[in-house]
Amino acid sequence: MRVADEEPALLGLAPVAPDRTVAYGPHPDQIVDIYEPRAGDGGRAARGPLVVLLHGGFWRAAYDRRHLSPLAAELAGHGMPVALAEYRRVGAGGGAPQTFEDVTAAVGAAHTALAKTAADPGVVLVGHSAGGHLALLAAARPGTPVTRVLAVAPVADLARAHELGLSDGAVAELLGDAPGRAERLAAADPVRHPPSGIPVTILHGTEDPEVPVDLSRRYAARHPGSTELRELPGVGHYAPITPGSPSCHTLVGCLS
Repeated sequence: MRVADEEPALLGLAPVAPDRTVAYGPHPDQIVDIYEPRAGDGGRAARGPLVVLLHGGFWRAAYDRRHLSPLAAELAGHGMPVALAEYRRVGAGGGAPQTFEDVTAAVGAAHTALAKTAADPGVVLVGHSAGGHLALLAAARPGTPVTRVLAVAPVADLARAHELGLSDGAVAELLGDAPGRAERLAAADPVRHPPSGIPVTILHGTEDPEVPVDLSRRYAARHPGSTELRELPGVGHYAPITPGSPSCHTLVGCLS
């Protein structure tokens, strides 16, 4: 698949409805979609790790979780209980710190809803793009149920992303007005706050035009003991989260 064809291929997939939805707050975006593990060859629901998915979209309200629903269904088909989390985003009640607080609450709600159906009672937190940033940050919170992180094309170095002005200044929008922005940036940068004792795997396409692979390389270089960086040659931003693509098979393999 050409890099230019990756986004249309993903967005061309029909959204997959969840089995149920759980609210973790009063805002319409404070919800988690639940995908129960599907029956395996033996006719019983296989049990895998509890997976919480965090979508990207540079933290903006224009982008929601629906484009990750085919991936959620794909992982459920491999026997994993899956929670696809929504959260308040910039332009609709989100930004720092509300977005970060929502992700923590969503992970807790997913863990409560699905822990009994999972082979591993911990949470494998999977985030794509801005969701990868949120996954890394949430895993560093004290008391988290997260036991592993899989970050896919993550905005893993927030300061560098801000310097580059990615997506027309998305980091500045996330952090809000200039007064105090430097402090908020420092508090929200995964490079400065790695998850303690939690292994991190990063998947990143070498031809990613949205989030340069250099951000993941910088993170891995800062935290080599806890981070495995797996570069995907010739892959862009969206193929790893598109069911049926070779790089999505790699993603599933990291969780199986």
